[in-house]
Amino acid sequence: MAGRAQIPTSKSALIAMIADEDTVTGFLMAGVGNVDLRRKTNYLIVDSKTTVKAIEDTFKDYTTREDIAIILISQYVANMIRFLVDSYNKPVPAILEIPSKDHPYDPAHDSVLSRVKYLFSAESVASGRR
Repeated sequence: MAGRAQIPTSKSALIAMIADEDTVTGFLMAGVGNVDLRRKTNYLIVDSKTTVKAIEDTFKDYTTREDIAIILISQYVANMIRFLVDSYNKPVPAILEIPSKDHPYDPAHDSVLSRVKYLFSAESVASGRR
């Protein structure tokens, strides 16, 4: 399949997380966590002391790492760096916004859903259907 982004196959691809402590802890208990030899992790716990700069730097790092296939980010955290999330357009790693315990999910702010909505409206215009 030419033109498709390939997920690295020499090692297993990781799921990265940027979320609150409860969400990250749940995924770590499920076995998603990873710490490499350089002590780099595949998760960032966001709390009231976490700066927006730290979130931005972590997001940029995760989107450029070759061993990460999916980034799970709490929607309220994604809203803090919305310009970065919305401008990201590569298929791998995939960015998925998830709800958190204290912040309800709002589909109107989900970058994936807004892109899907845009694609479907563009297809209906292109095919002459409305």
